[in-house]
Amino acid sequence: MTQTAFFTSAALFSLFLPRLGDIIGRKKVLGGMLVVLTLGSVLAALAPGVEVLFIARLIQGVSGPTVALSLIMLRVEIRDPRLLGTLMGVIAAVNGGIAGVDAIAGGYLAQNHGFASVFWVMALVGVVASALLILLASESTAAKKEKMDWVGVVPLVISVGTLLTAFNEAGKLGAANWLLVAGLIVIAVVAFVVFWKVENRSDHPLVATHLLKQRSTWALLLSTVLTMTGVFAVMNGILPALAQDSTVGFGMGADESAWWTITPYAIAGLIIGPFAGRLAGTWGYGKVLRIGTIGSVIALALMLPVVGSDSRLGLLAVSVLVGITYAGIGNVMLSGLGVMLSPKENPGFLPGLNAGAFNLGAGLSFAVIYAAKTAAAGPDGSGAGGYYGGIIAGVIILGLALAVSFLIPKPEGETAAAPAGAPPGPTPNPPCADAAGLG
Repeated sequence: MTQTAFFTSAALFSLFLPRLGDIIGRKKVLGGMLVVLTLGSVLAALAPGVEVLFIARLIQGVSGPTVALSLIMLRVEIRDPRLLGTLMGVIAAVNGGIAGVDAIAGGYLAQNHGFASVFWVMALVGVVASALLILLASESTAAKKEKMDWVGVVPLVISVGTLLTAFNEAGKLGAANWLLVAGLIVIAVVAFVVFWKVENRSDHPLVATHLLKQRSTWALLLSTVLTMTGVFAVMNGILPALAQDSTVGFGMGADESAWWTITPYAIAGLIIGPFAGRLAGTWGYGKVLRIGTIGSVIALALMLPVVGSDSRLGLLAVSVLVGITYAGIGNVMLSGLGVMLSPKENPGFLPGLNAGAFNLGAGLSFAVIYAAKTAAAGPDGSGAGGYYGGIIAGVIILGLALAVSFLIPKPEGETAAAPAGAPPGPTPNPPCADAAGLG
């Protein structure tokens, strides 16, 4: 429940905070998000029960569009296409797990010092991040400032929030309250219709409806949702569970399974991400995205023979391969395209919606993939069938993401054009050949 609370909150705040940053200042909004995240971490650390922890996770969700705002601010500062792609890759790859340090450190802290210690460390990192942002980052806004469309924010948040809640409830399958699911979907549809009408009448819409009709918007958002739905729960749920399963898996402990699955996955993404971003500056983001998605489909398919085997090297190999193809390539390209395809008159529009799509896909992934796992499992819920079902569902969904990715148009001039709201200044020196350093 607390994980669902965080992803739902992150998806909702991602819908409008980047646009608010365009209007009042991106550094200001990002700084406020980090401060709220820090306060939410303190509340979580002090939580006496699950109810307060649930509220704390909702508060932490304010940080949902952190990467989106960071990428927009980065594009304002960096003009060289290859350097921009490289640094976008660094940010997206670090967000994928800091080379697995987050999983290992979190497990160690929780096991040896209690769950509260995890949130105290998060709060400390939040303080450091806030200070660095305030001291070192530059402020920027959109070239054309308009009023914030708070009237449009409300129905959009209601629509996406109720839809995500409906998906999470539906993922319970036999235990789901289907009347509640139907009611939530009806509310979501009605709220979106209201949002559409409000935006058509607004002089300063949060999201101009003609932008939503463009392929650059809906094709990218759909690709992001499908990609996240196909891969997220498999890598963060199915594969670690397989590593710990003593019957058809490898019987590892929680800490050991992280070393064989999540850590190599994150390390591979961190290493490859900057190079993929740099390559996108030359080849194009769409082409590199499709290469990564094809690789992710193959990587997930290669998980199938690992189920029921005793090959730890096979488990390690697929973890690294998914890290390369998704964490290092697909994730970076989807994040970059959100920035590159966003209209000049509304730079925060698409990165914000895309950040929401990432969080929506993550929440939806656990609902859909685990529903497939439950449906394919044996009567007692054990056996290899459930793992096969979850992985095959991921492969199919990633195949759909690949098909949709061909509909994403090429960004105008790729990264060559200066972004809206960028301050005048000289073009920085070309990056060094080994400019793929860690953030």
